[in-house]
Amino acid sequence: MNKDDQILKSRDDKGPVIFSKVPDAAGIEESFTLTEGSECSWLDKNETFGSGKLRPRIEPWLTALFQSEHFTLLVGSGLTHAIHGIATGKPLPGMEPAKFTHFDTEINSEAKKSATAAGRADGNIEDQLRVANELLRGLEIIADSSAELRKKEKGLRKDLTQVLEDFAASILKGENGLITAKAEALEKAFNYLVSFLISFASRTGTRDRLQVFTTNYDRYIEAGSEVAGLHLLDRFVGSLSPIFRSSRLDVDMHYNPPGIRGEPRYLEGVAKFTKLHGSLDWVNTEKGIRRLGLPFGAEKIDPYLQAPGFTGVQALQLMIYPNSAKDRETAAYPYVELFRDFAAAVCRPNSTLISFGYSFGDEHINRVIEDMLTIPSTHLVVISHSDPLGRIMQMYEKMGRHAQITLLIGNHLGDFQTLVDNYLPKPAIDRTTFRMAELLKARWGAQQAAVPPPEGAQDTKAGTES
Repeated sequence: MNKDDQILKSRDDKGPVIFSKVPDAAGIEESFTLTEGSECSWLDKNETFGSGKLRPRIEPWLTALFQSEHFTLLVGSGLTHAIHGIATGKPLPGMEPAKFTHFDTEINSEAKKSATAAGRADGNIEDQLRVANELLRGLEIIADSSAELRKKEKGLRKDLTQVLEDFAASILKGENGLITAKAEALEKAFNYLVSFLISFASRTGTRDRLQVFTTNYDRYIEAGSEVAGLHLLDRFVGSLSPIFRSSRLDVDMHYNPPGIRGEPRYLEGVAKFTKLHGSLDWVNTEKGIRRLGLPFGAEKIDPYLQAPGFTGVQALQLMIYPNSAKDRETAAYPYVELFRDFAAAVCRPNSTLISFGYSFGDEHINRVIEDMLTIPSTHLVVISHSDPLGRIMQMYEKMGRHAQITLLIGNHLGDFQTLVDNYLPKPAIDRTTFRMAELLKARWGAQQAAVPPPEGAQDTKAGTES
């Protein structure tokens, strides 16, 4: 895939349609033409087109999918990079490999093996942490047999603590860089983030709640939800020091309409939220997994660990996946519950999963998605700015369920601002648009009703002819 190539597969496309950017003489908007060898039923071979041609192809299709019975959004690091770039004009600090003073060669070698197995060229800090935790656990088991091993075990533990401290600091730096950006740029970034979130959260009252899952450790989604007025429901219970609960009660928020008793309805602006890899403000304490009152963009975590109940907590106890905490059982505890939630949310009939900014680099997530697609009525929509290592297209071919997959890949189709401006459904429940379509149809016929019909409605043209 070249830098300016775009990959689109939607509606009745038999396969991915590949087109590339061409210079636009007018300089008004981006123009595209089909790449050689690409076939498309709705484009001429040498036709030059722009977003005006693509929008009728994409937006109505996404609008219908967004009102599926069950609806899930999976967010990867692409969202964080996009928002940070809009606000600051700079790239987000990446997950650079860490340096260990003990077993550095062994850790990097094994990390590279696991990265290669997952389809990535080099190991990142997550791979290193995973290997270091496994090695530390092994040393804990055999350290009593040798003073030299005990010394190495303590050294590795100290290294791991420092690496996690640095990692947490880099995440905080990204948040802090956002809120210290210029006011105009920051407002623009949050306006786009709010529009993005509301587009997904605008569900009719007869549909299941939107469920948001993210692999990110930062709190961009939480910050955007607060600005948007969205209420996020997660597994944490409490106000002052929320604690993670395994018991998943199907808690929701309803209201009673005036004059109607015994028929509660969904309160709008509510979504269920899960952070699959943990969060910067989750801490493993003696009394369980708790969430810190850590302000968005704080410069350091340490001052907020001085509250009662958190005293003595170290970076090793931050619930940033993966970490060692006290033992393997404790470390695996919250993540098992969270991935079970993900599988339960997506592996249901009439379910749609939208992945945005996720590169398909986590095998445990990919397996759940593969299982989901074995249900014929499910659908997967992949939106990504790029596919540099080809993992998305590899997964597309591997899954084999091409009719159940929609693709929007490229620096135009997957660009955050372009997506919000042109292709996502407008951020509101579309009952007014549907009523307008019916009115125009009744007055002047289908040619004047230039809006898509609601999901499940009879085709406008067919209805007129009959």
